[in-house]
Amino acid sequence: MTTPAAPLALTFVASDRPEAEAARARLTARYGSVPVTEADVIVALGGDGFMLETLHNNLQLRTPVYGMNRGSVGFLMNDYEEDDLLARLAEADRTVIHPLQMDAWVESGEVHSGLAINEVSLLRQTRQTAKLRVSINDKVRLEELSCDGCMVATPAGSTAYNLSAHGPIIPLDAPSLALTPISAFRPRRWRGALLSHTARVRFEVLEPDKRPVSATADNFEVRRVTRVEVRERRDISLTMLFDAGRSFEERVMAEQFAS
Repeated sequence: MTTPAAPLALTFVASDRPEAEAARARLTARYGSVPVTEADVIVALGGDGFMLETLHNNLQLRTPVYGMNRGSVGFLMNDYEEDDLLARLAEADRTVIHPLQMDAWVESGEVHSGLAINEVSLLRQTRQTAKLRVSINDKVRLEELSCDGCMVATPAGSTAYNLSAHGPIIPLDAPSLALTPISAFRPRRWRGALLSHTARVRFEVLEPDKRPVSATADNFEVRRVTRVEVRERRDISLTMLFDAGRSFEERVMAEQFAS
């Protein structure tokens, strides 16, 4: 005789939006909620920004996260439904993502490091255009990029800032990163590049005194950087859950054919 599987232990977390908080109260009353350290699944209620916040908070535990949209866009979230949640979780598709490591040097020589689930972005700090030298795997590919900024985006982040900057959408299971300029002035026709996930990207800030640049790994910012190096942290794995048949990959495909 087969012993029935124990029901999943859930933790519900919510953004500060009233509809998210109300949803957490209803779902907790219906399904119960355990401390996050005891959960099999974290159910995140909010929008894409809150999903990223939940994943960052979960870097140590690395518990699978299932998002339900109680925000605005919700590209990384599942539809909000209160019924049959345990069955949906049992049948959900699992997608593993890896963050980026950002190491940013400032004028003093000090290094500041952070992790990015969406993207690492460099942005000009003043009215002056930023000037960057871009190297891939220690080979200079652009001697001088004049721009408002540039970013390296993960597949998970390819539908966020990267997409707004006209970068490519990348399926979550693709071993690729997007290198995308922000308002490039020179070279005028350069629109970015798709890189292997093993690529090591280095940005060197040209004229840092005259044209200061900041670097951001998701919500961690370093001002007046002189050099930034970016690489994928394959040793860190985070799991997102999507309803069966409504995976992130299907949303990526639909987005590319949207009118």
